[in-house]
Amino acid sequence: MTSTFLRRFLLPLLAFTVLATACGGGSEYKSASVPDPTELPAPPATEVPVPTADPDPTPEPTVEPTPEPEPVRPTIDELISSGKILNIAHAGGDQENPHSTRYAFDQAIAHGADILEIDVQLTADGVLIIQHDSTVDRTTEATGPVIDRTLSELKALDAAYRFAEGCWSCPDRPDEEYIYRGVRTGDTAPPEGAVPDDFTIQTFAEIVERFPLTAFDIEIKGDFPQALDVAEQLALEIDQFGLTENVVVVSFDDEIVAAFGEMAPDVELSPGTSAMTTWLLAGADLDEGMRIVQVPPFFGAIEVINPAFWARVEATGVTVWMWPNDGSTQENAEFYQDMIDQGVTGIIAGRPSQVPS
Repeated sequence: MTSTFLRRFLLPLLAFTVLATACGGGSEYKSASVPDPTELPAPPATEVPVPTADPDPTPEPTVEPTPEPEPVRPTIDELISSGKILNIAHAGGDQENPHSTRYAFDQAIAHGADILEIDVQLTADGVLIIQHDSTVDRTTEATGPVIDRTLSELKALDAAYRFAEGCWSCPDRPDEEYIYRGVRTGDTAPPEGAVPDDFTIQTFAEIVERFPLTAFDIEIKGDFPQALDVAEQLALEIDQFGLTENVVVVSFDDEIVAAFGEMAPDVELSPGTSAMTTWLLAGADLDEGMRIVQVPPFFGAIEVINPAFWARVEATGVTVWMWPNDGSTQENAEFYQDMIDQGVTGIIAGRPSQVPS
């Protein structure tokens, strides 16, 4: 019985077990060799490269803005060619502010003056100054010839002493009308923004340097031959300051105009009294290169600006700058406009604030 059991059951079972073991059978081996998918380790993550900035990128080319051109002093040719009506402040506007003072020039520029009209002569020590009369009588508290005083002596004077509104030299007004009298000497407070030195006599160099964007209409004071030294000094300083193309020079004396023209042949000139008279009345030619005539509406009792004058202007092709010679009737916007309507292209104005723009 026992041996039969062994042969039929135990031996085959033992053989099966050995065979199954050798072939990898059994539930525990099956579990080890065929793992559950849920228990498998996750595959390593694949890193996606993140783009980074170039550590040393090539900079984009930059376009520099074109700089605005620096303003420069206009030339006389540019002013004539501009086609605008030129506001030319006579002595800085001597109907509105003290004649030829720095304060007057400042105010004229503030009111749109294109050109400053000035008169020049010399001091006792040879300095070129801006001064109309040959004496100091009509503008200051002193008397006597300009040429007898040094620059320092002239600088001490009050150049606004005789100015009243509408009158650059008035000796008989009530004291309260001399609104700038005493500013130079410290006895009167200066107007806002001004200083006492704004009310003294100025040198040519001081005004040129103060107004670097302004052209000048310059009258040489005096007669030939006494004023030759004035002409010579003016020619020298025009050259020193590089003003050859930025100024017009004139004198009532044609011999002075001619002499200055030899000293500074490239500077714009206007004719004197004799040349203007023969040009207008006798049909004579102006000197070559003269293209600006500066005239008053009247010369004494003679009407200058009239139909015959304009016919001569048209025939010659000159430019006309007008200087009023009657402060009470001509220094106003209405008269300026009438002159412009007739053909004047430059107003040498005592009231630059009223020149039509």
